[in-house]
Amino acid sequence: MPYSEQDCILKELSPPFLIKCSATQTSPVVFCSPHSGRVYPSSFISVSRLSPQQLRKSEDCYVDELFEIVPSFGAPLIMARFPRAFTDVNREPYELDPALFSEPIPKFANTWSSRVIGGLGTIARIVAPSEEIYAERLPLQIGLERIKFLYEPFHIALNELIEKTRRKFGFAILIDCHSMPSTSIINPRTSRPDFVVGDRFGTSCDRSLTQIVRRSLAQIGRRVQVNQPYAGGYITEHYGRPNRNVHAIQVEVNRKLYLDEATLQRSYEFNCFKSSISEFCRIIITQAHNLLDIRDITKTI
Repeated sequence: MPYSEQDCILKELSPPFLIKCSATQTSPVVFCSPHSGRVYPSSFISVSRLSPQQLRKSEDCYVDELFEIVPSFGAPLIMARFPRAFTDVNREPYELDPALFSEPIPKFANTWSSRVIGGLGTIARIVAPSEEIYAERLPLQIGLERIKFLYEPFHIALNELIEKTRRKFGFAILIDCHSMPSTSIINPRTSRPDFVVGDRFGTSCDRSLTQIVRRSLAQIGRRVQVNQPYAGGYITEHYGRPNRNVHAIQVEVNRKLYLDEATLQRSYEFNCFKSSISEFCRIIITQAHNLLDIRDITKTI
């Protein structure tokens, strides 16, 4: 490597994320795009056995662009600039894979989660579909530096956004934005719905919010499923605390609606679909203003 991992991160990923917001926040909704980052550091490319194009297979391509209108509606949007294949902020801080590192993993790390076992921990070992990223094991220090300089600052900023929103409005709604392949590896002949809404099976937000999101997507003519096959990841689970008036919900967008999944290029339908997403965001943000009584609802949960 031309210089250390830390140097590379500070040189090529500064800042590691962006927050877009209006001059005055007028909405209790916070939008998050944790997997659309597409700055692939040179230190990462140098130790990977895959090409940059292959590394992008796990990227939620252009989701940040799809939702970039929300600041004009008075809602903030936080977006990671680094890719999930480099560091995944939708994991626990130390979901570390013993098969990835050349040294013993700290005892406090979670080495047995289903995500780690699948090769998709905080520092991913694979990209979909099951392609090994690295030619050899990594020094543990590399993983720890990525967590320190990328993962931790992102979550500090996200938490601050949510808490600031909760203090201002009495409650906060987090919309965690993702994209999904149009078909499952297990059953490639079965197409997925246009959207999957995840609320951790009713635990990360008030159920009325789930229904509002579902109806809003139906309003723009889309097929929606709830919690199948995605119920929400670490961000939804960690920040969704209805008893503290913080409601989190995950939205997965089917990539075929806006993307050529083979080339990862925007499809000719991209701009039209982006307009549909903008309308969805407008509906959700407008509805959020009518949910001030959600604070009373959550007291009974």
